[in-house]
Amino acid sequence: MAPSSVVVTIEKPNKFSLVEINGSDSSTLLLEKQKSVSPKQFTWFIFLKAHRVFACLWWLPMAFKTKLSSVKKRISLSDASEEEAKSRRLYRFIKAFLFISISALVLEIVAHLKKWNLSIIQPWEVQGLLQRCYISWMSFRVDYVAPLVLTMSKFCIVLFLIQSLDRLVLCLGCFWIKYKNLKPRINGDPDDIEDDSSFPMVLVQIPMCNEREVFSQSIAAACQLDWPKDRILIQVLDDSDDGNLQLLIKDEVSSWREKGVNIIYRHRLIRTGYKAGNLKSAMACDYVKDYEFVAIFDADFQPNSDFLKQTVPHFKGDPELGLVQARWSFVNKDENLLTRLQNINLCFHFEVEQQVNGAFLNFFGFNGTAGVWRIKALEDSGGWLERTTVEDMDIAVRAHLNGWKFIFLNDVKVLCELPESYEAYKKQQHRWHSGPMQLFRLCLPAIVRSKIPISKKANLIFLFFLLRKLILPFYSFTLFCIILPLTMFIPEAELPLWVICYVPIFMSLLNILPSPKSFPFLVPYLLFENTMSVTKFNAMISGLFQLGSAYEWVVTKKTGRSSESDLVALAERESKEKITRRHSESGLNKLKQLDEIAPSKKRNKLYRKELALALLLLTAAARSLLSAHGVHFYFLLFQGLTFLVVGLDLIGEQIS
Repeated sequence: MAPSSVVVTIEKPNKFSLVEINGSDSSTLLLEKQKSVSPKQFTWFIFLKAHRVFACLWWLPMAFKTKLSSVKKRISLSDASEEEAKSRRLYRFIKAFLFISISALVLEIVAHLKKWNLSIIQPWEVQGLLQRCYISWMSFRVDYVAPLVLTMSKFCIVLFLIQSLDRLVLCLGCFWIKYKNLKPRINGDPDDIEDDSSFPMVLVQIPMCNEREVFSQSIAAACQLDWPKDRILIQVLDDSDDGNLQLLIKDEVSSWREKGVNIIYRHRLIRTGYKAGNLKSAMACDYVKDYEFVAIFDADFQPNSDFLKQTVPHFKGDPELGLVQARWSFVNKDENLLTRLQNINLCFHFEVEQQVNGAFLNFFGFNGTAGVWRIKALEDSGGWLERTTVEDMDIAVRAHLNGWKFIFLNDVKVLCELPESYEAYKKQQHRWHSGPMQLFRLCLPAIVRSKIPISKKANLIFLFFLLRKLILPFYSFTLFCIILPLTMFIPEAELPLWVICYVPIFMSLLNILPSPKSFPFLVPYLLFENTMSVTKFNAMISGLFQLGSAYEWVVTKKTGRSSESDLVALAERESKEKITRRHSESGLNKLKQLDEIAPSKKRNKLYRKELALALLLLTAAARSLLSAHGVHFYFLLFQGLTFLVVGLDLIGEQIS
């Protein structure tokens, strides 16, 4: 059978043609064809290949130049310029460090190619200014730079080991809880389900601010809580500055009120203090004195209908209990790589940190939502204060200093969303890591003067604040983003292999244990956490020294995703009710206006500090390659590429 063939003919004035034959006997036919190829045709073939090679070589620098100018233009026109201006000192430091590293790399490459060696070159054998500079740099490096870097690296390694030991102890405590089945128990007899008067009065608060995507599902979930209607009041605390959105939320509240739900809408005219000011204003209402407990849910949280029946009974028979905190569950944890990595962190936070501290210390940081407070505990602790951006941690610390106990329910989960874009996640992490440092400055005198035992004071100061809120971001950034690339140019202070490989991988394994399905993301998780250390370090410094960005509060962007069960329930309800909750003319008009708004174009953002560190780490990786460092080279290479991906906003979804 004749082989299949494809003939491509390029006609030339001299009738030159190329023939490509594919088939089982193609090799034989090609050999026969080659015998008949003239030298002139072969010359044309070589010229064609050479033309393609030169065109490719010319295209590469031009493409690099175009991309570089595009990146530079995007940086100058980036919307994040105002935010970056507030952290310009750190960015300038990184740029200066990058310039020095690139200069050192160039010098090292020249020395490597010319095979200079300080130990065998005598002073009179020095030839040229460049070689003299290289020898002077090596002498200065050995005498002055290396001892300083070595001291810094040892200090950071000690902090790294202390924090790793703390993480290990927390994991052992979690294993002990699992082994002994230690769970909070309900004291006393359960409430009489037939007698509504036996149920305590519960206030449900839903603070929100411009939460267009999620307000309806959070209000619906709160209105479906299984609790006697005359023993519950739902407050929708709307701080939105969009008049159209306010009308939509009012319409939603009115529709549920018509169904018999005890729900009210509140909007502040003077919007000060962010979320703390909103909650403080709501607690000042006269009718609040009739209620014993208050449950708080952020706008994207959707509690199950039995949430109150699983949490409120724990207060019965324990007058010292001030807070019952539930665990978060995430509807979009598998949406993209960014949400998967966040899920690893938060699963460890809840299952290990919160559960162990609640079981053994009766204290942990309030998560700001999905929790039930005894109103008396809030009042005894001074209520909500507007002095920091972490009002939840603030009230928890003050309640702990006043002797109130907390419990964490790992089995009670409340559905919510994770930020899907890096920009939203970065702003959230900045607030979460700058606020604790603000609070530490303000609470330290009160902690020292408090009457709680010394052991609890030590836990608050050294573990809760210093180790987990200050030391962790400090050593992560300093050790892996500054000292490690620096040691590539200062081999006298080279970090041991176990510091950059074995211990970090082991600690990452411990972090992934609460979410075993995330094991394939072990290496991306380790690299991404080192990348986020820049944001956390910057936030920690701004909070510790009261810089302007420490007082920023940016509402985390939501997408309004729902679980499958929520979508089914919504479809059934809308088919039965014919969307009765949108029957008002004002609501319909507003919805039409919103539908007519054209969606804005999505685009990537650029992050200067991450891009500068990417170049720094890749420069250090190139220097490591000259010295034939195995693990050091691969770590610096992949860490630099991770910084590059994050700096170009290629992780997660891009927000409009």
